[in-house]
Amino acid sequence: MVIRVFIASSSGFVAIKKKQQDVVRFMEANKIEFEEVDITMSEEQRQWMYKNIPPEKKPAQGNPLPPQIFNGDRYCGDYDSFFESKESNTVFSFLGLKPLLASKAEP
Repeated sequence: MVIRVFIASSSGFVAIKKKQQDVVRFMEANKIEFEEVDITMSEEQRQWMYKNIPPEKKPAQGNPLPPQIFNGDRYCGDYDSFFESKESNTVFSFLGLKPLLASKAEP
């Protein structure tokens, strides 16, 4: 399974851009393999994302906003859920991954 982060590259909202960057930077910094899926470039991917977010996780009005995170077809959560898991040091569990062992510092 691959972690997929659904983003919107052409979002006009600074808050959304910052949240997307936060998720992507965290993944890169922790060497977590992931794929960015730009929903502004693919209507099919946007519809897939909307369809696969559980009803209880969707906003009362409008569509769910990026970033949205999946492990394969399994919905992990949105930015707020990601942030909570980051704060509680449970990101690997949130993503459905086994924790990486601490690597030794390279010379």
